[in-house]
Amino acid sequence: MRHRDVVSWTVLIMGYRNAGRYEDALVAFEQMQYAGVAPNRVTMVNALAACAGCGAVEIGAWIHDFIRREGWELDVKLGTSLIDMYGKCGRIEEGLAVFRRMPEKNAFTWNAVIQGLALAKSGEEAVWWFNRMEQEGIKADEVTLVAVLCACSHSGLVDMGRQIFGDLVNGRYGFSPSVKHYACMVDILTRAGRLEEAFECIKVMPHKPTKSIWGSLLAGARAHGNLDLCEFVAWKLIELEPENGAYHVMLSNMFAEMGRWDDVEKVRGMMKHRGFKKDLGYSSAELEPQEPVYQFVA
Repeated sequence: MRHRDVVSWTVLIMGYRNAGRYEDALVAFEQMQYAGVAPNRVTMVNALAACAGCGAVEIGAWIHDFIRREGWELDVKLGTSLIDMYGKCGRIEEGLAVFRRMPEKNAFTWNAVIQGLALAKSGEEAVWWFNRMEQEGIKADEVTLVAVLCACSHSGLVDMGRQIFGDLVNGRYGFSPSVKHYACMVDILTRAGRLEEAFECIKVMPHKPTKSIWGSLLAGARAHGNLDLCEFVAWKLIELEPENGAYHVMLSNMFAEMGRWDDVEKVRGMMKHRGFKKDLGYSSAELEPQEPVYQFVA
């Protein structure tokens, strides 16, 4: 293109951001500055989302300074993008300062605050903002409930998490719990060592348990030395992903811990039949429950 204006640069940045290529998005943003093209609000919203995606808090803070220097009003989209960026980069206090200065807020704005506090493991404060959100008349949505339940999980607020989840099941918020909400509740219970309650929650949920849910129960069972439950969950994970050799290695190792050498040989035979190597290593990260996925749209 002979002429590249703010729209063409912004579309390029947006494309990289939507494709999850956050660093490329920020490179394009930097090249735009060198080209002497001034960004607009849409540019900044997408650049901030890219900063949030790859933890580039320095660039995000520079964008914030630019907004202040230019005297731009913190409208809902721009302000929420700043809060989301600060929260995901571990600087939630600066995000809260932005929140307080915004003249108008919507559910996305409140969600960004609660999510940031959840990531910062400030569970009690996240619940406080969740309650204030309701007092302000802002209706909580699915993302709000995932965020506040995740906050309860990270901070060990078992009773509070059960209360919020119970209200969700009873229809207080106008929608039924999704598999992500059940995953949060299972994680809350397993982190607290309430394995039987977590297993019961899985059995009664109206959704098919995901790898994340079984992984959460497995992590709790391993942490509390319940090898029988570990074995049960490991077989469930193998059923879900029979091609994943890491689960087979983990099961073989657990049988070895229990002295069940015949079962160790059976698992190794299964691995050989499926083409896995006996000495296949695995990362503990593969076996940890995945955090609920937050979806934020500026």
